[in-house]
Amino acid sequence: MLPVGWLSGPVNCKIYEMYLGTTSSNADMILSSGFRQFSDGMLGRGVYLSRSLEKASRYPIGHPEYDRVVIKVLLKVGKAEAIYHAAPLQKTWHDLSYDTWVAPRGCMVRTDLEDCVLGPASIQLIGTIRPQPINGPSPVNGQTYVMYHGTTRSNADQILNNGFRQSSDGMLGRGVYLSRDLEKASRYPLRHPEYDRVVITVVVNVGKVKRIDYQKHPLQKTWHDHGYDTAWVPPRCGMVPSGLEENCVWDPARIRIIRTIQPKN
Repeated sequence: MLPVGWLSGPVNCKIYEMYLGTTSSNADMILSSGFRQFSDGMLGRGVYLSRSLEKASRYPIGHPEYDRVVIKVLLKVGKAEAIYHAAPLQKTWHDLSYDTWVAPRGCMVRTDLEDCVLGPASIQLIGTIRPQPINGPSPVNGQTYVMYHGTTRSNADQILNNGFRQSSDGMLGRGVYLSRDLEKASRYPLRHPEYDRVVITVVVNVGKVKRIDYQKHPLQKTWHDHGYDTAWVPPRCGMVPSGLEENCVWDPARIRIIRTIQPKN
């Protein structure tokens, strides 16, 4: 697949992974009944998708983050073309037998590229990325979740440039410490000035998960030696003073950064 920042239109008849951000209720309807065309929009009728996960995760704009869901799909684009500016075919591209019309990054869309697909039948659902509530259930083996990491501005810049690195030690030993609870992540680093805190939003494939729910658990710091990819501390189990959940992911390669949440001045 081509990188998100690719500025050209997709290659005819190729298959790409794309994303749609929506509400939980709309996601359930789509999973049950499939996609339907929007009656109108920037590119006219069709299903609006993006090859940018970071962009899709912001939608619906202004909607509570806990109720946003990203649907992952595979799309065979058919006959495709890029539209770089307002043009006569902006909303009538399908009349010339195009299946997909693309607005590349920085042209008609100020953030990331946008794809409009006329035929929902060419879209194959492959999964969803759902944020979890504060008291959510244990992460399920092999599933993907939105998580958060609170840090300083300077550390956030290093992570964005070089990726995450394992902590040498901690409550759960080596690994990358994350939480599905945005409120918890936003407190970190503890006792650090709020204006210098940044929350990094990521998606994580948790792999095989081990529940660690009390201090001095036999596998508290050795869970990875027993074949686990992620250790999970459930909320209100007495291990975390805040009573909120904690995740420790062994391999940083399982973590994909999608955006940062900067403190307000």
